[in-house]
Amino acid sequence: MAKRWVWVAVGAVAVGAVAAQCSDDEPGTTSAPTVKPSATTTPSERPTSPTASTPKPWYEDYDPAQFAVQVRKYAAQAGIRPQLLMAILYNESYKPHDPELERSWAEIDSDPAFGIANMHRPAFDDTKQGRPFANRKWEELPDDPALAIQAAAWHLHDLARRLPTKRSTQLSKDELLALGYNAGGGNMRAFARGVKPGPQAQSYLDRLRDNWDKSAEAVRT
Repeated sequence: MAKRWVWVAVGAVAVGAVAAQCSDDEPGTTSAPTVKPSATTTPSERPTSPTASTPKPWYEDYDPAQFAVQVRKYAAQAGIRPQLLMAILYNESYKPHDPELERSWAEIDSDPAFGIANMHRPAFDDTKQGRPFANRKWEELPDDPALAIQAAAWHLHDLARRLPTKRSTQLSKDELLALGYNAGGGNMRAFARGVKPGPQAQSYLDRLRDNWDKSAEAVRT
């Protein structure tokens, strides 16, 4: 949901911001934060790292497939296809998900997105109402991938409820929901009525289709 082209243009600025904040580290390095387990995350769901003398944090060499268990669980709870939820995570994996980098970027970006599902604050605050994670905060998303997946699943659930029953488009329901995740519910309904997606929405749709098959493989039990 974040703006992809902004990261490409100013990624160096964000890295510089992180380095400036970590004065106790060696130049050019950042401290790896501890992943905080959520109240809705069971021990088996928490990210694991390869066995090594210094385990790598979950966000290094990040692949959404490592969270297949959480994707299946929360997609089932929200009544959406796990393949769609996984494809959204792949679509949103274009930027680094180092928690400290995300927080540093938020000091520069006026409308940042947090967590592995790149969710903006208003979307998270609207989605959590009446849900098991209602007492959680948007600021927790960078450190808690399970919470990010849970929120994304229910956000897609809410978007599905806003889809018109009669649609004048060749786009599938899952494609419309993905476009809604990226461009908002109003645009999603316009696309359902037959409005052609613009360049940004079309790019998101193209990437969704590119990620579709591997997303199915990732969530296969």
